[in-house]
Amino acid sequence: MGDADWTLPTRKGCGLSGERRLNVIVFNRRTGAARQFDLTSPACALGLLGVALLVLSVAFVAGGFMGAEWAAGRPAAQLAAWSAQIQGQQEELAGLRRNVRDKVDELAVRVGQMNADVLRLDALGRRLRSVAKIGDGDYGARPVAPARAELAAQPAPTAMPALDGELDRLGNELAVRERELAALQAALLSRDLKQSLLPQGTPVDDPEITSTFGERLDPITGRSAFHPGVDFAAPEGTDVMSVATGVVTWAGPHPAYGNLVEINHGNGYSTRYGHNERVLVHVGETVQKGQKLALSGSTGRSTGPHVHFEVLRDGAVVNPYSFIHGPVRRALVASR
Repeated sequence: MGDADWTLPTRKGCGLSGERRLNVIVFNRRTGAARQFDLTSPACALGLLGVALLVLSVAFVAGGFMGAEWAAGRPAAQLAAWSAQIQGQQEELAGLRRNVRDKVDELAVRVGQMNADVLRLDALGRRLRSVAKIGDGDYGARPVAPARAELAAQPAPTAMPALDGELDRLGNELAVRERELAALQAALLSRDLKQSLLPQGTPVDDPEITSTFGERLDPITGRSAFHPGVDFAAPEGTDVMSVATGVVTWAGPHPAYGNLVEINHGNGYSTRYGHNERVLVHVGETVQKGQKLALSGSTGRSTGPHVHFEVLRDGAVVNPYSFIHGPVRRALVASR
C-alpha cells in the first residue's frame, strides 16, 4: 500500500527535508515495517526513468523478435502462393497453346480437303467436257493455285491468319466451280433434251429393211407409188419402240396404217409406227426414247407382219435415213 505526505519535515528514503515532496510509503505486510520514497528527488526520478527505459527496451526487443518471426513467415507464404499461381497460369497457357495448335492442324486439314475438292471438280469438268464434246469456253478451265501445305508447320500465330486466307480463297474457288458446273449441267441437260426429242435410231432391234423411202412398186396394186417411210421386218408380236421422247397424238386404228401410233417430239418433228397388232399407249401420254409403244403385226393396208416407220418435219414426211445410224443408215443411203 502507499500514501503521499507533503508535510514530513524529516528526510527519509530519497529526498531533502524542508522541501515540498511527493512521497510514497510502502508497508511490508509480514514485518509491518514502512519505507518512504520521495518521487521528487533526482535519485528516485532517475531510478524510475531507468525502470521505464528497461521496460521499453524489453518491449522493443520482444517486438523486434516477434516482428522478425512474423516477417520471416508471411513473405514466404506469399511467395509460395505466387509461385503456385504462376505455375497454374503456365499450365493454362500451355493448354491454350495446345488448343491453338490443334485448331491450326484442323484448319490445315480443311484447307487440304477443300483444295482436293476443287481439283476433283476441275477433273470432273474436264471429263464432262470431253465426253460431251463441249469446248473450254462453256466451262471455266482456269488452273487452281494449290493450297500451301507448309502453312500448318508455321507457328500458330503466323499460321492462323494465313490458313484463314487460304480457306477464303478456296471457298471462292469452290463457289466459282459450283456455278460453272451448274452451267455445264444445264447445257448438257438442254442438249440431252434436244437429242432425246430428235428422232434417232430404229423402232425395232436387229432391224432388217424390207422397203425404203421414196418411189417403189406398190405390193398390193403392183403400180409405182410413193412410199412415205421405211419398212422393217418384224415377226408378229415384236416390241415396237419410240425413237425419241414425245407426246402420243394418235393411238388406234387408221384406214391405211392399221393400228397406228403417232408421237409429236416438238421442234416440228413427229414419228409414225404403223400396222401394229396391238397398241400399248394412249393419246396424251408422254413417252421416253426407247419406250415400248406397241406390238408389231399386219393390220391395215399390209401384206405381212412388219413395222412401217415414218418421220415428219412440220407435217411433211422426210427420208428417215437422216435419223437412222449404223449399218441400217448405210443400207438406206446405198438404196437411193
